[in-house]
Amino acid sequence: MTRVRVEGFTISLDGYGAGPDQDINNPLGVGGGELHQWLFPTRTFQQALFGKDDGTTGLDDDFAARGFRNVGAWILGRNMFGPMRGDWAGTDWNGWWGDNPPYHVPVFVLTHHARTPIEMEGGTTFHFITGGIHEALDRAREAAAGMDVRIGGGPDTIRQYLRAGLIDELHIAISPLLLGRGESLFEGVNLRALGYQCVQFVASEKATHVILQRQGQTDG
Repeated sequence: MTRVRVEGFTISLDGYGAGPDQDINNPLGVGGGELHQWLFPTRTFQQALFGKDDGTTGLDDDFAARGFRNVGAWILGRNMFGPMRGDWAGTDWNGWWGDNPPYHVPVFVLTHHARTPIEMEGGTTFHFITGGIHEALDRAREAAAGMDVRIGGGPDTIRQYLRAGLIDELHIAISPLLLGRGESLFEGVNLRALGYQCVQFVASEKATHVILQRQGQTDG
């Protein structure tokens, strides 16, 4: 059965999942890259992004690796795909990741502006969805063919799927730093009322890893 998962999404101690002022030089917003110091050195990340056969192992790498297991499709908000806004006309932007992105499965990008799919190396194809979160999830479920769908972010995309009751499980990594400002992941979201419970809570030197699972609708 296809599950809908958030994996490895990192927030600061004050709850921000991205820094402010995203642009070409700050794809995660100002200071946002500092959130991911638990992830960048891991073997999983080094292999996925750079094709390197080295990197750290241990707890952080275990959580990084679980995020790719049994994933048959991804969903991204437009901000996660690139910093530009408005119509795609005149742009040749194909993402932050070069010719061989780390997904290796179909990726469905939420946008208000239609664009022809982009087929990349390694099995990644970006599809641009203008019909909203439900259309994107329907398309992703079909493409996943029984495997899971991973919601990659950003924060607003995750909030939309949470409010619609469509996410089964979240792995949140809490980084030990304060951003001070940015985009709050859970702003306006009552996780308890939505039925989420913490089923795992474990810390490494660089992050606290929390697994939340949806148990069913509750009052509140």
